[in-house]
Amino acid sequence: MNRPPEEYVHVTEDKLLAFAVACFESAGLDHEHAHTIGRLLVNSDMRGVRTHGTRAVNRYCRAFEEGNTNPQPDVRQIHEAPTGVVIDGDGTLGYLPMVRATEAAIDRASKLGLGIGIVRHIGHYGSAGHYTRMCMDAGCIGFSVQGYRNHGDASALSDKPQIGYFGNPPLSFGMPAGEEHPIVQDVATRILADYQRSPEFDDLLSRIPAAFFKSIGYGAVAIVLGGALAGFSLPSADEIEEKWPSARHGGMVLAIHIESFIGTSDYSDEVDRLVRDVRNTYEPMPGYDEALFPGAVEEKYAELHKESGIRYGESEQTNAREVSDRLGVALPWDE
Repeated sequence: MNRPPEEYVHVTEDKLLAFAVACFESAGLDHEHAHTIGRLLVNSDMRGVRTHGTRAVNRYCRAFEEGNTNPQPDVRQIHEAPTGVVIDGDGTLGYLPMVRATEAAIDRASKLGLGIGIVRHIGHYGSAGHYTRMCMDAGCIGFSVQGYRNHGDASALSDKPQIGYFGNPPLSFGMPAGEEHPIVQDVATRILADYQRSPEFDDLLSRIPAAFFKSIGYGAVAIVLGGALAGFSLPSADEIEEKWPSARHGGMVLAIHIESFIGTSDYSDEVDRLVRDVRNTYEPMPGYDEALFPGAVEEKYAELHKESGIRYGESEQTNAREVSDRLGVALPWDE
């Protein structure tokens, strides 16, 4: 899904960001809010993570326009503990509330070694890696998950679902390196993608059950830490969802300040050694030239796209044209 498109136009980073911000402002967001979401979506496009890039601008703007998501939220801190905060997103997308929660978690981690941010009453927060990368930039290891309300209740489905396909919330670990690329596990928790359903894939349930049990567990971790901990059972969660139907999510981020536990150079030397040894002594995955940890390919794409422009595929162009026509915002490339 996130392979480079076969056919594309090149779009520069600055023009794509300006387009996304203008669309969100036209949909009713203030500039800070619009820029925060736009910046993170463009970051995904820069890294080649097309599923979580600016092609979401169209559906996000439509959700704001149709009143499913709050375009003018009162994002505020509602609880504070020595090591963390709870942020109320007031029915908006998760991006701005999660950025503020991550900033607070980093601040506490820098003082106490650990910091945590919990966010409630939000919609989709995008790639979990947005927030772990913020942690890495601040000298921390990051961990983030998002939970969905009522995830796990399959009583409304006509057929009893297979537990092996349970859940698919986002999860990310971000671990900075020194001179090597960082290790960033930025994934959905299910071992198979949402579209991978067929007898061929069903056969894997009995052939490699351990892999599915692992993904079932990861899904439960995300739903509990990003949901139960975020207050899904509170009466206010029902009230917010009734007012803003897409606000069925919560999120959490944990920052671990490296220097509080070990010298940064001692830490990064070992991470660099690990990355180099794997690259030099293992065979690559089929279709790749190097043996790489998660995150390295994205860093390589970001370097390429910074130099030559983002490869904007047909699905991205289609969504951009739709929101451009609807909101009257000029496209970020020459037609």
